[in-house]
Amino acid sequence: MSIRRITRHLLQHHWRAKQVFPKGVLDRIEQAIKRGEASHSGQLRFVVEGALDGGPLFRNQPARERALDVFSQLRIWDTAHNNGVLIYLLLADRDVEIIADRGIDAKVGGERWESICRAMEVEFRSGQFERGVIGGIEAVSRELTKHFPSSGPHPNELPDAPVLM
Repeated sequence: MSIRRITRHLLQHHWRAKQVFPKGVLDRIEQAIKRGEASHSGQLRFVVEGALDGGPLFRNQPARERALDVFSQLRIWDTAHNNGVLIYLLLADRDVEIIADRGIDAKVGGERWESICRAMEVEFRSGQFERGVIGGIEAVSRELTKHFPSSGPHPNELPDAPVLM
């Protein structure tokens, strides 16, 4: 466990997520999710966690492991076609993880998800958080559209609003 990581998480706590993602940005992210879901039957969630605290921080939980926890907590796996996707940002680490349910993950694969994450992180390094997130949502939506195109009206199984943790 790195003292540097602990310090970063303690100093950047949850206030940082609200600063980087104010209401207007969150509204535009939600609209990007809605636009994407109009073209496919998948379900997409975006979660930003300002920093880890308590047990996850002191266990030195990696972002990937935390994203799996969030995927489960938000029941993203509980969709009719197993095509739920989580884009998770751990802001203190500037680490993006994509967790995809088995129905879509089997068709897209980890290498493509990883390339979307890296493209988002490039935007974040230059301070372009909104552009990075919306670009990531659009890239994930293109994958979902390829493999789960919309075939008429379909239920919105998960909320579209971004989650700040």
